[in-house]
Amino acid sequence: MPSITTPKLEIGYEERNPGAREPVVFLHGFPDGVRTWDRVLAQPAFADKRAIVPWTRGFGATRFLDPNGPRTGGVAGLGRDVLDVLDALGIERCSLIGHDWGARAGYAAAILAPERFERLIAIAVGYATTPSRGDMDYDQAHAYWYQWLFATPRGEATLRDDRRALCRYLWRVWSPSWAADDAEFDETASAWDNPDFVDVVLHSYRSRWGFAPPDPRDANDAAKLAGDPPIDVPTVVVHGAEDGATLLSGTAGKERYFRSRYAREVLPGVGHFVPREAPEAVAAAFERG
Repeated sequence: MPSITTPKLEIGYEERNPGAREPVVFLHGFPDGVRTWDRVLAQPAFADKRAIVPWTRGFGATRFLDPNGPRTGGVAGLGRDVLDVLDALGIERCSLIGHDWGARAGYAAAILAPERFERLIAIAVGYATTPSRGDMDYDQAHAYWYQWLFATPRGEATLRDDRRALCRYLWRVWSPSWAADDAEFDETASAWDNPDFVDVVLHSYRSRWGFAPPDPRDANDAAKLAGDPPIDVPTVVVHGAEDGATLLSGTAGKERYFRSRYAREVLPGVGHFVPREAPEAVAAAFERG
């Protein structure tokens, strides 16, 4: 597997059609990995596209360069990772498709460097859902139970010692009408054996809710992201109606944050793992975007 050296990371990635002229970057989320995009990449819409599929920090083949440095997963760092990948590959402009954490990273990258992106397809996560807004409904707070669990010592121990069983449960309750077979789950679950997985996941959720400090190395980017600034990149949000992690309220009514083309598509009968459950809908959103 090829890799990219950035200021913080050695990022493992997969690439298809490396000679194609139109690059598309695919960003996975938690608890997932690059295999989430296989059915999407098999769609005709991407047959002639240069597809770049990196492992998120803490997952799969990606490693931190500093053996003693902090293992952080804040959204500002994830957004900067996207731009670092583009710089390392010499890509001036691309389309971006992100699911879950990948959607959050996509929003961040689109704010930090809008000129780098042709379009953004954000899947299963809405923009402007920061805790400072204080307007989360109780149903969504209930759906985020795992994030509150991760704020506790018991949650940390569960993630360290029983991560596969926990994540298998999340797959089931987040996509109640879709049943991944054991082979598909096991293939992705191997990505969570990354030695930094637990620390990155814990920091991502703890820092999001103020239970851990942000990475000071991301301070400049975090300042640019503060206050939910508008996004100038054409964006399509795709959300499964049965999503058990991010409820539909999390993507509703966000039009005011987008100054270019914006659309939201809700998929009946689909849960959280849209790229696996409805890859044709992702391809259609890309073509319309």
